[in-house]
Parts: sequence; C-alpha cells; structure tokens
Amino acid sequence: MAANTAMALPPADPPVLTVLRPQGRSPIVLVCEHASNHIPAEYGDLGLPEAELQRHIAWDIGAEGLTRRLSELLDAPAFIAGWSRLLIDGNRPPGAPSSIPEISEATVVPGNAGLSAAEAAARAERFFRPFHDGLARHLDQRMAAGRETRVVGVHSFTPVFLGVPRRWHAGILFQHATEWGHRAVAALDRPGRPVVANEPYRIEEDTDYLVPIQAEKRGLQAILLEIRQDLLATPKHQDEWARELAPIL
Repeated sequence: MAANTAMALPPADPPVLTVLRPQGRSPIVLVCEHASNHIPAEYGDLGLPEAELQRHIAWDIGAEGLTRRLSELLDAPAFIAGWSRLLIDGNRPPGAPSSIPEISEATVVPGNAGLSAAEAAARAERFFRPFHDGLARHLDQRMAAGRETRVVGVHSFTPVFLGVPRRWHAGILFQHATEWGHRAVAALDRPGRPVVANEPYRIEEDTDYLVPIQAEKRGLQAILLEIRQDLLATPKHQDEWARELAPIL
C-alpha cells in the first residue's frame, strides 16, 4: 500500500528559479522570466482549461529553449523562471495592474478575480521575490568583483494580437542602452526578415521590472529580445536564432 500511495503522489513543482552557468565567462547575463506555463496544483489552473495554458497568456513559447541555447553558446549565466506569468508576472512590478492579470489579452482569468492583498503578497513571496532576489545577488556579486555585466531578457511574442497581425520577425527593446540596441537591430534586420527597435512593446518604468529595476538602477546596460513565436517554436528554430544572436550580443 505504501508503494502505491507513493506512486499516486503528484509530481513535484519545478524550482521557482533555475540558474545555468553561474560562473560563466560571458559579460552577458540572460534572464527568462516567462519560460514556464506551470501552475501548482493548489491553484486549480486558475480556472482555465488546458488549451488556454498553452497560449502566450501563460508563457513565452520558445523563450526557454532560446535562453538555454544562448547560455551554451556564450558561456553565459542564465536565470530561468519556473512558474506561469498568470500567477504573477516576473517582469512587472508587484502591485502593477498587469502583475496579476484578471484579463490577459481577451481571456478572463477566474483564479485572479478579486484577489485579496494578502494572496497577491503571498504569490510575490513564493514566486517573484526568490527569483529576483537570486538575480540581484548575482548581479551585485559580479559588480563587486569588477566584472563587466550586461543584461539580456529573452521573450517571445504572438504573430497576431487581438486580431491585428504583427509583421516583425523580432524586436529589440531598450530604454537607455540605445547604442547597443540599435546596433543589434541593424545586425539582425534584413529584407524579408524585419527586425525593429522597441516593438511590439515599450519598456516603461511603471510596467517593467528587469530593465529599469534590476539593470539600469545598477547602472548596467540592458536589452530585451522579442522573437515572434511561430519563428521560435521548435528546437531547430531556437538553435538558428541563438547562433545568429550570440555573436551580435
């Protein structure tokens, strides 16, 4: 009976934070806050059917694979999140309206409706804080050691948003790292494969966390990669993008 009971136990939740190559030699530190669509069982999938959890509202499809491959090619530290952005977004300041969305794109998230302040704080303590505390310690240690450090967030975006097609293949998002960002755009953009600056999103102080808080408040250069999901959906696609991005970064 004991063996049968053990076999019936649900699988363990993935770690909130996975760190690859913490001693990597690259000046680049990779961060993937939207790597996972995992929701622990006690949250009941937030009242959503499985099909919704496979969409962009729950994670950035292909972003984890690209992060892992870039980490290999660059010998770069990589910080990878292990929970769904629907629980609490790893790239939004806690308390921001988009941190724990009641509606994501056009989808109502029942498990986030009318959330108490105590539950919102509990999610931040369980998921958001350990991830960003781990990243902050790493960045501070590098700076104390005098190591050159640049931060790269890795994301993906949908080919169509609320019925509007997006023609770009990729975007490079930046706030103060204008020279680095524009150089990356120029290196990637070509006929038939449009790559643009600050599309399909903008980095803003009140809606973003990685670039303004973790990087730029420390005086570090930072950009976000945004690759269109249909061009990042397979390991082959992820490897192709990684091989092109690595020397540019």
